Amino acid sequence: MELTNTFTLTFLVTTFIFLLPTILSNTLPKSTPFKRMLALVQQEPVILKYHNGPLLKGNVTVSFHWYGHFTPTQRSIIIDFIQSLNSSSATHQHRHPPSSSAFSWWQTTATYRGGPCTLTVGDQTLDDNYSLGKSIKTTQLISLASKSKTTSNTNNIHVLLTDSDVEVEDFCMNQCGTHLPGRVEKERTVYAWVGNPVSQCPGECAWPFHQPLYGPQSPPLVAPNGDVGVDGMVISLATVLAGAVTNPFSNGYYQGVESAPLEAVSACTGIFGKGAYPGYPGNVLVDNTTGASFNAVGVNGRKFLLPAMWDPLTSTCKALV
Repeated sequence: MELTNTFTLTFLVTTFIFLLPTILSNTLPKSTPFKRMLALVQQEPVILKYHNGPLLKGNVTVSFHWYGHFTPTQRSIIIDFIQSLNSSSATHQHRHPPSSSAFSWWQTTATYRGGPCTLTVGDQTLDDNYSLGKSIKTTQLISLASKSKTTSNTNNIHVLLTDSDVEVEDFCMNQCGTHLPGRVEKERTVYAWVGNPVSQCPGECAWPFHQPLYGPQSPPLVAPNGDVGVDGMVISLATVLAGAVTNPFSNGYYQGVESAPLEAVSACTGIFGKGAYPGYPGNVLVDNTTGASFNAVGVNGRKFLLPAMWDPLTSTCKALV
């Protein structure tokens, strides 16, 4: 019986991974999702090929549409994360080495073709009345994300963040977040979405701050900002933003097929520190007072746990610690 169950699980997982590109290719418009639980699957060596398309470089504005009831504290965690990626925010280092700054993590994107990309926070809109209800289709993501207003759509990322009580199609099943290309008044732009997984799939999209749904059941790490859902969102947002600037229109840097690519961070899923292996995030820093795990320090004393990013200079997944 044990052998049969093992075979059945292996067959189901193998079948799902085999069919995943087909499932995702039927989603319009074409998006770039990722599922963090693939951290438990040993992946092939990472080589991201450049497909000759444009990347987002220079000054890029990130605008937010908050869908649902996000508290001021939750919003500040996300905004502090974006501001921590700005070079002007890199002077906060006191007790930690410069290599453990959120800014140094984002600097890896500068090693991709075209030079550095600086993110700044744009307009924010609040939609705590759930204008489209609490069940959102994939085709509605762009409509909601585009509600974040900006003066120009050039070099812009419109981000939609959904609260924990909002069900988004394929959330937890196939993706923790996604980015996808679009157009506004004939100008190319990029949209992105990340959901709060705390009540729907913390074992998949809030790992390693929650025990995984499958694999080794090691004790979860303590979330650096005390919010398992939002700290998990930071990891997903970091993954999506890195993919958005290095593969914004599905012809930048990626490995695999265009409909289900492995990108700058999603190709390094599950790695947060040295010694990482499937199911174990690696050796990271621990706050002596709170016991929280982190590997990056940002503005306002914020601490974050950021995933490894593929470095084109070394062709390796680069972790901060």
